[in-house]
Amino acid sequence: MKKKIALITGITGQDGSYLAELLLKKNYIVHGTLRKSSTFNTGRIDHLYIDPHNKTNLFLHYADLTDSNSIYNIINKIKPNEIYNLAAQSHVGVSFTNPEYTSEVTGVGTLRILEAIRFLNIKNVKFYQASTSELYGKVFDKKKIFNEESKFYPRSPYGAAKLYSYWITSIYREAYNIFACNGILFNHESPRRGETFVTRKITRFLAKKYLGSKDILYLGNLNAKRDWGHAKDFVEMQWRILQTKKPDDYVIATGKTYTVREFIETACKFIGFKIFWKGKGLKEEGYIINKKNKKETIIKIDKKYFRPNEVDYLRGDARKAYKKLNFKPKYNFEKLVKEMMAEDISSFKNKV
Repeated sequence: MKKKIALITGITGQDGSYLAELLLKKNYIVHGTLRKSSTFNTGRIDHLYIDPHNKTNLFLHYADLTDSNSIYNIINKIKPNEIYNLAAQSHVGVSFTNPEYTSEVTGVGTLRILEAIRFLNIKNVKFYQASTSELYGKVFDKKKIFNEESKFYPRSPYGAAKLYSYWITSIYREAYNIFACNGILFNHESPRRGETFVTRKITRFLAKKYLGSKDILYLGNLNAKRDWGHAKDFVEMQWRILQTKKPDDYVIATGKTYTVREFIETACKFIGFKIFWKGKGLKEEGYIINKKNKKETIIKIDKKYFRPNEVDYLRGDARKAYKKLNFKPKYNFEKLVKEMMAEDISSFKNKV
């Protein structure tokens, strides 16, 4: 039986690495794109990579979503059965600092892939667009659970760029009969999460604190609520979306929300820390009772970590996906946090 060929943009990211693992286990030939830089950024997939001079099912290519020719050429060369567009400038806070670049990569980059599919007229290709809960943005009802029919109201340049990607994917599906799907993924984390994202900042900091660090962690909105799942679960849903007979859009979420504060408290429990809170607003601090039986402040608030437009609450309703794709997550919130903490502690121990 002929092997399926998959193209993953953003293969070196959190989702890209887990998806590559999954597809290789399913006997796919996997091609991935990465941007050319002065240093290698392949740490998440180094364990998968084999020199192409030897027998391998994983191939890497330099390409960039801001460069139409590079996208066109790689799709024309490998003629994939499935394309997973996971590449993006995906940090919400950074999108306020670099809105134009975010729009070019995260928004128009999707159009460039769809245009390549249209012009090349590759038969039976399936396209997955990584969408986001940031589409929903502003919340008027704090008990609201977002599904595929909920109103979009993005609150950041990143959310706006992803909204463009969502609609252009839908338009090309209807206008050109392309098998194109959106996966509206709520927050998903893992030990491979980027170090600038709040969950990984927390677990890395607490791992160092557990091993004796005297540093203080500065954060923003501790009361922001998020629906946090595990990336490993969510990439399997991405694959399942493209195995359906008809293209459609799906919310992928756990249906449960936790605050940033609760994430910290859960991570602290894993390492035997009891964290206490004092003060309010920008003067709030988190402290522990250290081994010398003294109060030790470990967390402070810095207003620079607040977004110009805050998104305080996001919770997803994935019942459609669970029913039609026949899948439920293997990880819950506690198991996710525990794995992230364990991996970061192990990583720092090995560096000592």
